[in-house]
Amino acid sequence: MRAPYTQLYLHVVSATWDRLPLITPTVETSLYAAMVAKCRDLKCQTIAIGGTEDHVHFLARIPATIAVADFVKNIKGSSSHLITHRVDRRAGFKWQGAYGAFTISKSGVDRVAEYIRNQKIHHTNRQLIEELERCEEDFAANSFAAT
Repeated sequence: MRAPYTQLYLHVVSATWDRLPLITPTVETSLYAAMVAKCRDLKCQTIAIGGTEDHVHFLARIPATIAVADFVKNIKGSSSHLITHRVDRRAGFKWQGAYGAFTISKSGVDRVAEYIRNQKIHHTNRQLIEELERCEEDFAANSFAAT
């Protein structure tokens, strides 16, 4: 029997609770490592991760067997648990309930990955792609295709 072949690329943007600057240099490395580890546990491939003190962008190739909501729930849940139980109990780390999730075509992966890896530079220079920075529930993800 042949295995299915898929190329499902998902870009997730998740903000901290009330956009508080909770992703400090002390927390950032552990937070990103937890997200990458959970991605690996879910049989997903991490492509890029980056962010600022109040949000994170995560690009992964996911299998068809995992729903977007389950993927995000697992990534956010495991990383939040690690920070609040092992890294810095006093930090009060918490994610917002809402998130942005965007499907990316294979031809757009390199461009989006580069954008994610340079989050701090983009925010410092205010060179943002607004469509990729949104976390609100009412945002239409397909507007990125027009840029």
